[in-house]
Amino acid sequence: MSSHKLNRLSAAGLLISLGIIYGDIGTSPLYVFKAIISGRPVEEALVLGGISCVFWTLTLQTTLKYVIVTLQADNKGEGGIFSLFSLVRRKARWLVIPAMIGGCALLADGIITPPITVTSAIEGLKLVNGLEHVPVIPVVLIIITILFFIQQFGTNIVGKAFGPIMFVWFSTLGVLGVMQLVHNPMVLKALNPYWAYKILFEYSINGNAQGFLILGAVFLCTTGAEALYSDLGHCGKHNIRVSWSYVKVMLILNYLGQGAWLLKTNLGKIVDENPFYGMMPDQFRLFGIALATAAAIVASQALISGSFTLISEAVRMNLWPKVRINYPSESKGQLYVPSVNWLLWAGCCFVVLHFEESGKMEAAYGLSITIAMLMTTILMCVFLLKKKVALPIVVLFVGMYIVVEGAFLVGNASKFMEGGYFTVILGSLIFSVMWTWFKARKIKNRYVKFVEIEDYFEIIEDLSKDESVSKYSSQLVYLTSANFDSEIESKIIYSILQKQPKRADVYWLVHVDVLDEPYKKEYRVMEMVPGVLYRIDFRLGFREGQRINILFRKVVEDMVKRKEVNITSQYRSLRKHNLVGDFRFVVLEKILSDPRALPFVERITMYYYFILKKLSLSEEKGFGLDMSSVTVEKVPLVLATTENVEIKRVNYDSGNGVDLHFQATHHQTI
Repeated sequence: MSSHKLNRLSAAGLLISLGIIYGDIGTSPLYVFKAIISGRPVEEALVLGGISCVFWTLTLQTTLKYVIVTLQADNKGEGGIFSLFSLVRRKARWLVIPAMIGGCALLADGIITPPITVTSAIEGLKLVNGLEHVPVIPVVLIIITILFFIQQFGTNIVGKAFGPIMFVWFSTLGVLGVMQLVHNPMVLKALNPYWAYKILFEYSINGNAQGFLILGAVFLCTTGAEALYSDLGHCGKHNIRVSWSYVKVMLILNYLGQGAWLLKTNLGKIVDENPFYGMMPDQFRLFGIALATAAAIVASQALISGSFTLISEAVRMNLWPKVRINYPSESKGQLYVPSVNWLLWAGCCFVVLHFEESGKMEAAYGLSITIAMLMTTILMCVFLLKKKVALPIVVLFVGMYIVVEGAFLVGNASKFMEGGYFTVILGSLIFSVMWTWFKARKIKNRYVKFVEIEDYFEIIEDLSKDESVSKYSSQLVYLTSANFDSEIESKIIYSILQKQPKRADVYWLVHVDVLDEPYKKEYRVMEMVPGVLYRIDFRLGFREGQRINILFRKVVEDMVKRKEVNITSQYRSLRKHNLVGDFRFVVLEKILSDPRALPFVERITMYYYFILKKLSLSEEKGFGLDMSSVTVEKVPLVLATTENVEIKRVNYDSGNGVDLHFQATHHQTI
């Protein structure tokens, strides 16, 4: 079924949205209430206040902000922080900062989510007779390793089962909740916001206020809201909004059920048992653990796929080093990034081995997503202003969520030393890569000199016909960053005419323009010198693969069919048999030949950039060029100038041709 059909409201779209959209937020009952009651005696104010905070967080944060408001910011049907950024980036240059911070936070979340969800599920085995001694960590590591290993084969087949699995999961959540709720319906009064206020501002233990500490645990119930927006393109806003009504009811019923069970059986006690598993009937528990594990795998898969999409968008927006991107299937949005896959795997394994228990991971979880949500709020403010929404409404929206998310940030920051430091360090490392790659491009562009290409038309045409110069290639292709077709980098002209005069039958200039919309493939051709010099401009969406080698050859084939260009070899022996001439791509690679020419901070930035460049995919591989037909020429980023150089000229002795004073005082030569 096509993506366009799935974006319409339909039974198939609703089922698929359950499998793709709600993995993260749908597994939160595994650990939210466990985190709320952790180390605290169970009492009515704690349980009812916890449920109330969860209900109103899901209502204000997930439902109002994301499902109702943020889903309006769809970029040709696609969502996510970089899609939102592409809608507003022309409004102000500084908006790239919140976009990068949000992207880094989401990538950090991709490393935390699989360990906490899978570990929370497997820890339920401790409550099953005969399975109490099953080692949790090895089982979790095996599941995570298998999950990352299968990414290279594509998840299309497995993904078809995600919808039914999550439908069974959410239905089970609701049924388990109702089973406890009928025995203790008084917990329904927790839906009154009074209880949320009471726990936030009045709840304390031994005189120590606990409100904001509990808020950090409550926030875990809405961590999947950003993923919900990121996956907009898979199902469409209508399917998400309708299916969310069902999902939210099931989640709330389960939280109410956990609260009812706690008040019924554990009042006054400090409970070490996970309330999610505690409220299950004994005979159902093993099946419940298996179902929870399946749901945890679905949640992990959604975050992994989201990370791949995020990195691919960052690469095309020049916010991340070029990396290999594979397409395991023809399905829209199906991609696999090997380097990111195994970095995520290593990060997940480290989290499992470092924290060991899901309870300890909770401290690291949440802080990164709070930051991502704040960044989305900033970008949404600009988006709403761009859409000419009334200023008082925008101020109310932004003000409310700065307060709400600021409170969650304080609540999560209080867990910094317990595990939040991990997220901050991880996010900072990712941000340093993004910022360096972005800033280095700005520095490089500052030193790029453009010239009027029209001034060289006659010279290039003469060179093409000059048989005294050996032919370099029949068809010579340069990648240019010049946005205007009237300009060309001086380094390309230098490469063609001076570095080694490169005679060719036809010269091609290829420019790639990344658009603000996700899916578009267009090109235009300009004939600059008839039969000799052409420029091709590709206009590609930020989610399109930049396979320039394939796209370029397709364009040339179309031009040949239209008789707009002749690519037949001009060598007499080959032309006789009507053979196509050879193609050669020339890629100019900038190097830092004179670091002292840059200010100190920029010098450090460029050193870091060149380290990242060595670790990343080369320019030619990043554009999908045929390596057998590529020449890489190194050119200096900054040319050393002679303006401030002073040197004294001396005269040679007429007798022996050597200056005696120079010979006496300079014993070494270079």
